[in-house]
Amino acid sequence: MELAMIGLGKMGLNMTARLARGGHRVIGFARTAATVQAAVENGAEGAHSLEEAVSKLSAPRVVWTMVPAGQTTDDTIQKLSDLLSRGDIVIDGGNSNYKDSLRHAALLESKGIEFLDCGTSGGIWGLREGYSMMIGGKVEVVEKMRPIFRTLAPAADRGWGRVGPPGAGHFVKMIHNGIEYGMMQALAEGFDILRAKKEFDLNLAEIAEIWRYGSVVRSWLLDLTARALKDDPTLSDIQPWVEDSGEGRWTVAEAIDHDIPSPVITLALQMRFASRDDENFSARLLAAMRNQFGGHAVKKTD
Repeated sequence: MELAMIGLGKMGLNMTARLARGGHRVIGFARTAATVQAAVENGAEGAHSLEEAVSKLSAPRVVWTMVPAGQTTDDTIQKLSDLLSRGDIVIDGGNSNYKDSLRHAALLESKGIEFLDCGTSGGIWGLREGYSMMIGGKVEVVEKMRPIFRTLAPAADRGWGRVGPPGAGHFVKMIHNGIEYGMMQALAEGFDILRAKKEFDLNLAEIAEIWRYGSVVRSWLLDLTARALKDDPTLSDIQPWVEDSGEGRWTVAEAIDHDIPSPVITLALQMRFASRDDENFSARLLAAMRNQFGGHAVKKTD
């Protein structure tokens, strides 16, 4: 099959390479010439505008977008709605909010253009391991795109599938990422407690390796944790700043909307916020309160 890949970040480039190696014709477009050249080196044909990328495809045309969620995706979908024709297909493989995907599906449907929202997980390892894909859209459209999904997935028959109508793919990916927040936080807290037990002189990298085999907490996240601790046991070169890309916030908001208790995911999100506060005024105020009511000692800044 042939398709245009719009947006060539690390994941987009890796997906382009995996598709090209699988025998698909890929037209790669990004904002910078250097990134387009990187796509060419990964087996794609280059395009230097959205119009050029679309013009290189034969009907029915397939365009896969991998651009940042929000306004950038909105603008890209809007432009594609004017460039594409009835029967063409747009796949949003980025981390869009599912509510945005519902809007995009309606916009494109009004022009006879098909839309799939594909929640994609796999990060920089997807080129080698394959991508997990949670797809929302019409059954028949997903079936048409089966050759693409089979190539990108870890195996032709697993790691991907249609999960529901338009919007469902990004909704499921949102919850996936919320769960990821909780799992990551639990691993981080557990290893921090191990580190604090100084009298045992525990080797965290060694413990992570032990847990990777046979343990009930074995997982890909644990594999990556073991790798990080092996590379830098003290993590001295990394600042304690943890970003969130939006899905955790959306998951917590959805839980509130449906009256679903989600304390683990919510607190994991809050801990990411806490990691960014060098001043941590609330902690200072807590210490001051304890000093006021109980005379408890406070630690002064230098």
